[in-house]
Amino acid sequence: MPRTAAAEPGVRRPAVAGIFYPADPARLAATVDRLLGEAPPGTRDGRRPKAIVAPHAGYVYSGAVAAAAWAAARAAAPASPLARVVIAGPAHFVALRGACVPA
Repeated sequence: MPRTAAAEPGVRRPAVAGIFYPADPARLAATVDRLLGEAPPGTRDGRRPKAIVAPHAGYVYSGAVAAAAWAAARAAAPASPLARVVIAGPAHFVALRGACVPA
């Protein structure tokens, strides 16, 4: 299995690279490009989505669905670039109350 790229300071190393998505950065980029290229074009009415719900399972299981969800943002971006993206997800391995956010 190829090694993952070294993490930048303050960036968490990938925990499941090579398991749920390719560990090799070039192969990962090619996979994401392919999934986004195969996604439906999204909305063409010029409206930007208020929210996107996209799965985050292994790419083999949900990559096409996640890419289709993000196609709506991609379709709206040229006319109205996104100013902020907030990603919320579960804490898979640690029980917590509230939210865990970076400093």
